[in-house]
Amino acid sequence: MPPRYALPLLLVGSLAAAPAIARPAAPSIETLEKIIADRDPALRVESVDHERITAKRIDIVGDDGTIRMTLAADTPAPIIDGIQYKRAFDVSGLILYDARGSERGGFGVADLPNGSMAVLALDHPAQDAIGWRVAPDGAVSFSINQAPPLLREPALGNRLVPGVATSTRIKLDVAADGTPSVALADAEDRARVRLTVTPEGYGAIEFLNAAGEVVETLAPEAKAARK
Repeated sequence: MPPRYALPLLLVGSLAAAPAIARPAAPSIETLEKIIADRDPALRVESVDHERITAKRIDIVGDDGTIRMTLAADTPAPIIDGIQYKRAFDVSGLILYDARGSERGGFGVADLPNGSMAVLALDHPAQDAIGWRVAPDGAVSFSINQAPPLLREPALGNRLVPGVATSTRIKLDVAADGTPSVALADAEDRARVRLTVTPEGYGAIEFLNAAGEVVETLAPEAKAARK
């Protein structure tokens, strides 16, 4: 019978014979030293100031006093390039602002006539960029919008124009009944390709024309089942 240490020695030998794994490219210690801000940053507080804070709105400001974050039961209407516009629907949650005080995203809950909707968005300078919505009926959607051109209006003091038309190039949905789909749109905001699952459970790729009509469907498993 071989000694008990034979297997470990064989494994060590195999490992030694294996090719060395190349070290991945990484910043040098000199580079890291240049970007270290603090080797011992504060990670916790000794004690809380208050067990509970009750407020309708809390603003977090930068060194110059610009509001960079707002937590509110009723969030303020969106500010774009120094002008405040009406919000499509009231939201309670957290709003993020850039260094100029323009809204650049947030998340919250909107109380609609037919129920509550959870929302999350990150913005281009004057338009939504990506957005999540969980609708009252259970439908979930995720959209990615192409950045629109930045237009300035002399009548607004040469400020940016909000809501410039753009295309939702990618949209991911799970309908209230559970039907999933991923749609790719053209520059005119028309869905042209859609990945989905049929009611029978077959995967399918649908090709649509400019009118939104399905002109061809690729569903190999469904085709085989019909034979």
